Amino acid sequence: MPESWVNSAESLGADLHLELTGPGSRRAALIRALRDAVRSGRLAPGTRLPPYRSLAADLGLARNTVADAYAELVAEGWLSARQGSGTRVAPRAQPLTPARSPGARTPVSRPAHNLLQGQPDAASFPRTAWLAAARRALTAAPHDAFGPGDPRGRPELRRALADYLARTRGVRTDPERLVICSGFAHALRLLLPAVLPGPLAVESYGLPFHRRLLATAGIPTHPLALDEHGADPAQLASSTEPKAVLLTPAHQFPLGVPMHPQRRAEVINWARETGGYVLEDDYDGEFRYDRKPVGALQGLDPERVLHIGSVSKSLSPALRLGWMALPDRLVEAVLAAKGEREAWAGVTDQLTLAEFLTHGAYDRHIRRMRRRYRRRRDQLVDAVTAHAPHLTVTGIAAGLHAVLQLPDGSGEPDERAALRAARRQGLALDGLSAYHHPEATMPPRHGLVVGYATPSDSAFPGALEALCRALPPGE
Repeated sequence: MPESWVNSAESLGADLHLELTGPGSRRAALIRALRDAVRSGRLAPGTRLPPYRSLAADLGLARNTVADAYAELVAEGWLSARQGSGTRVAPRAQPLTPARSPGARTPVSRPAHNLLQGQPDAASFPRTAWLAAARRALTAAPHDAFGPGDPRGRPELRRALADYLARTRGVRTDPERLVICSGFAHALRLLLPAVLPGPLAVESYGLPFHRRLLATAGIPTHPLALDEHGADPAQLASSTEPKAVLLTPAHQFPLGVPMHPQRRAEVINWARETGGYVLEDDYDGEFRYDRKPVGALQGLDPERVLHIGSVSKSLSPALRLGWMALPDRLVEAVLAAKGEREAWAGVTDQLTLAEFLTHGAYDRHIRRMRRRYRRRRDQLVDAVTAHAPHLTVTGIAAGLHAVLQLPDGSGEPDERAALRAARRQGLALDGLSAYHHPEATMPPRHGLVVGYATPSDSAFPGALEALCRALPPGE
């Protein structure tokens, strides 16, 4: 059995694992193991190795054996030794680049400008305020916060969210009916099919990722028609199949229209009459620019609407924090679906977000980002209007993206050509038809979905210039 060694805690070198195998003496095996570790890159240049005595004791070798092995590798140039600095991997010892197999992929170069939708400006994450909130939250946290907790999530966060959602979105809930999750996709996985078995009515435009998630869970989806008033619930009344509907009523994704008040009332009436449920995706409810924000649909009937939100657009998707405001009768079923603690969101981030909300830092961040994103939206609209007035810019009253609709009569080839032109300019963005439900009866529209939040302030002007160069010319 090959001998191995893992550096002990009291050793002065870095942890490493060595296997002494192959023919020859123990000294030769040690030299071979060290040389292979350096050659492969497992021991990076500058890594400090354990002292002779530590390595000899752990491997059961004579100290002189280790000293001789080190000396030979120093002489070969694999290692370097200096008085008072110990033995280290030589700076010039670089790992060999493995030969590329015939079927290996060539790395794809990253686009120069990221205009994909749904991503906030990562450079604007409020690091200083978040760090200050984390320090306050951890200092004040009770000891039980770091033990087994409530599957609903930390009570500090649920209380803060209940207050915030009531104040800013008109959500009617209490901390006991809020369940913390890691985002909207996690909420769907918890709800479907364990709590709501489906089938599910959805808008005829939406995220392909969500459709794939539902298909994997075995949930059939029935697309609802969309127009300038949002999703049309008339098809719900004429169908006996769907017992739940997924909507983006404040700002339809990706077309950007709000759901008309009459239709909001109609979908609530449908849910009450049939015993159905409405899943409300409030994905960017904070970012409305031109008029008062549209309140949450959940406020009309908290027992029939499941309000789902997250911080992925407002702060960062890296935080993996979201929430569900649930009807009382569904809470226990969701907690059962949530299961063991491995799927729960991290406690420290929950405590920090609670502090961030309670002391107003979240509101300040939202106001700052709302001004910044509105300025970018205006710059985008001005640039498109100047360079391509034949394109219609829609969905701009709220959110982090706009839709540049191609002229009437344009088809999928025109959209593909526009996307190819964008790629040539180093732009990453999506075509509108990619969001169209494949079973929708309404024909797909064609255009470009442009996210204006992701680039930094310094990079955004260059991204706009590249976009304008890629836009199709008018007739």
